[in-house]
Amino acid sequence: MSLINNFPHDGVVTVNRVILKPEYSVEDLEERVAMLCENVKTYHSDTGFVGGFVALNSGNISNEGSAAGQAVESDLKDREALIITFWRSFEEHEESHKSETFQPLFQDVLALCENGNEEIAYEMLWSGAAYSPEEAEQARAAKERAA
Repeated sequence: MSLINNFPHDGVVTVNRVILKPEYSVEDLEERVAMLCENVKTYHSDTGFVGGFVALNSGNISNEGSAAGQAVESDLKDREALIITFWRSFEEHEESHKSETFQPLFQDVLALCENGNEEIAYEMLWSGAAYSPEEAEQARAAKERAA
């Protein structure tokens, strides 16, 4: 079972890190990214785009999952977002960005960013969905039998 439906095992994940300029709001970001995402879905669903999501920094820092000091709260709360997209190939991703319909919308998003933009492409090493409650119970039982 894959985490992202129809995402190939050798697919590419791109990550954009956006830090909002102080004069812009999360709503500004949501509006502009929605326009951009709609464009990608419309024009590139059949040329390499598989899916994506946008995540906003909630301000929470996990003390249980952080190894660097005692976390309190991120100072980028409600200012930092990740735009993560899934593609069949890096080449198809690059072609999508050359689109005349994409570039104006992309520039509108970049205008919100105090950090400019660097989009890094990653090769997928692993993905997976959670077990169902029944599958989780079976997995725990199998671990206990093997121990």
